[in-house]
Amino acid sequence: MTGLLEGRSAIVTGAAQGIGLAIATVLAEHGARVSIADLDGEKAAAAAAGIAGEARGVACDVTDEASVAGLVTGAVEAYGGLDVLVNNAGITRDASLRKMTLENFQAVVTVHLQGTWLGIRAASEVMREARAGSIINISSMSGKVGNPGQTNYSAAKAGIVGMTKAAAKELAHHGVRVNAIQPGLIRTPMTEAMTPEAWAATEATIPMRRAGEPEEIANVVAFLASDLASYMTGAVLEVSGGRGM
Repeated sequence: MTGLLEGRSAIVTGAAQGIGLAIATVLAEHGARVSIADLDGEKAAAAAAGIAGEARGVACDVTDEASVAGLVTGAVEAYGGLDVLVNNAGITRDASLRKMTLENFQAVVTVHLQGTWLGIRAASEVMREARAGSIINISSMSGKVGNPGQTNYSAAKAGIVGMTKAAAKELAHHGVRVNAIQPGLIRTPMTEAMTPEAWAATEATIPMRRAGEPEEIANVVAFLASDLASYMTGAVLEVSGGRGM
């Protein structure tokens, strides 16, 4: 499957595993040359080696300004430009309000919000010059409906929606599109750590009565990255099986 993103340069953060790796894989299948960024550079390199297509693994701390700037510069040097950025990197530090520490609140907000903002800022500098580009931010249904035990994560993911819309308004006249995706329950190593009871209870709230697969998020990313979505910016797409309607 090639052609949709043939020859384009894409960065995916937090892409050594899970949803990020599925996104990188699908973008490569559609012809993109992918920079797989992850805090763990060795895992990023291993992930890139396993992709059928042109891919490179890069160590990147999305909370660090210089690290993100280097990620964008490296992609431009390796592939001649930057057409697509997927801000996917994220962490969880779940706890009730009574038990959540300030450190765990700040860690989640910093990775998601500061990380996404640094990515948008660095990538948009390159994309503005080219007068083209697509930035896709991975939010969550937690940012729409809120989840108990996730005041930090829900707040951060909701913040990504506001940031997406503000950046979309700033960058639209430069030819740069900025959209967001809100995944629902997706089958990943992180969610499969849930107890069977919690998994079943969550699945029961989904009208389609099943969890999603990482590739189902990746396919929507590929759509937003491509010219098929050429008149879409500031949009927030729920990919949740109907959960949270």
